Amino acid sequence: MKVIISGYGKMGHMIEAVLQRRGIELVCASEDICAIPKEVARECVCIDFTTPEAFRANYKTLAANFKAVVVGTTGWYDMKEDVFAAFEAAGTPMIWGSNFSVGVIALFAGIARACQVLKGHGYTPHVEEIHHIHKLDAPSGTAKSIGVLIEDFLGEKPEIGSQRIGEVPGTHIAEFTSGVDKLTFTHEAFSRQGFAEGAVDAALMTEGLSGVHEFKDLIL
Repeated sequence: MKVIISGYGKMGHMIEAVLQRRGIELVCASEDICAIPKEVARECVCIDFTTPEAFRANYKTLAANFKAVVVGTTGWYDMKEDVFAAFEAAGTPMIWGSNFSVGVIALFAGIARACQVLKGHGYTPHVEEIHHIHKLDAPSGTAKSIGVLIEDFLGEKPEIGSQRIGEVPGTHIAEFTSGVDKLTFTHEAFSRQGFAEGAVDAALMTEGLSGVHEFKDLIL
């Protein structure tokens, strides 16, 4: 497998280190993914960790030119239908996710199951997320995903709070409070390492894959 990284910030550098450690070829890391020659792109899986604005501008090129695409960028979910349609029309496999940490996927599973048990027993949900001051979208894509899970399985839409503090990699908290007790789920990332590992895992999963898939659906 050959990989091209779209976006060469902190996540891009960490993904590069994971690829190197695993012996996976990195063709290049680019801040201008549209400048990659089509003949080069067609042989590569693109891992995208850019900005919402960059992904909105680039997704049609990603779908048309690359062998497969892994999207870790968030903040574009209001246009999912257009993005998914572009990848389906091009026949390009896409794996997207609000979070590529396996620990967060386990958090999703735990919250979904807890909601099934708590439903109808008077619990009020709340979601809180804390990230570094450089994160552009708020609430985070992960927090929104947790909110959707809770609404689907508990039948109540939670309020979502966002905090931006220092260099916090990412903390997500889901609370369920009743008149007699409170249940809390917390995932705290110590670094971006888990996100990078999961993104590379997703790139490997694109081999032989077709269609558009959310990362958590391939894990759970």
